[in-house]
Amino acid sequence: MPKHGKKYKEAIKLVDKQKNYDIDEALDLVKKTSYTKFDGTVELHVLLGIDPKKGDQNVRGTISLPKGTGKNVRVLVFAEGEKAEQAKQAGADFVGSDDLIERINNEGWTDFDVAIATPDIMRKIGRLGKVLGPRGLMPSPKAGTVTDDVAQAVKEFKAGKVEVRNDRTGNIHVPIGKVSFDKDDLKENLISAFEQLMKMKPENSKGKFIRKAVIAATMGPGINIDLNSLSLATVA
Repeated sequence: MPKHGKKYKEAIKLVDKQKNYDIDEALDLVKKTSYTKFDGTVELHVLLGIDPKKGDQNVRGTISLPKGTGKNVRVLVFAEGEKAEQAKQAGADFVGSDDLIERINNEGWTDFDVAIATPDIMRKIGRLGKVLGPRGLMPSPKAGTVTDDVAQAVKEFKAGKVEVRNDRTGNIHVPIGKVSFDKDDLKENLISAFEQLMKMKPENSKGKFIRKAVIAATMGPGINIDLNSLSLATVA
């Protein structure tokens, strides 16, 4: 078991681990239990009722946060010619083709948050899977990161669109903003994320899709959320 510092121990005293908090109480608590000197991220952790060992039950997609993430998202675009120029004009941080592929392949460089590619470039970047795959950075049509409309994709990810995918334990993690956000903005992002996540239930997943939801600030304790407070019925 990891050892926790004094500040964490003080923060966790404020949280009743046996209680499911309504959304407003949970958001008040997540602010009170944030103790980092920097502006921490508030993250939503959801345990899904899926079997992650079965490929047809895995969840992967994108969630758009109406109030953004509060983070400066670094976007890389694999594109050539006119599409590359469109990506640059849309605000992409890195744009290129063979040059970026070689840099990533030879140096293991991954100093970006999202990678977008045009369909015609995908055949070139297949070999980057070993580098980008484990970091969740490999472009994917399901995640909306393989597209001909690179300008729109860049704008969406810059504005607060995030890619999500379940881990091997069936949990999914979604950043919903910063501790410094107004509570109403965090609340709007949280509710929106839930609504979008509910629509991602795989057809072959039976029983309750959302089993548990927890929010926490960076390095802070988890706070259980009462799903009913979000007016979200678990789907049977």
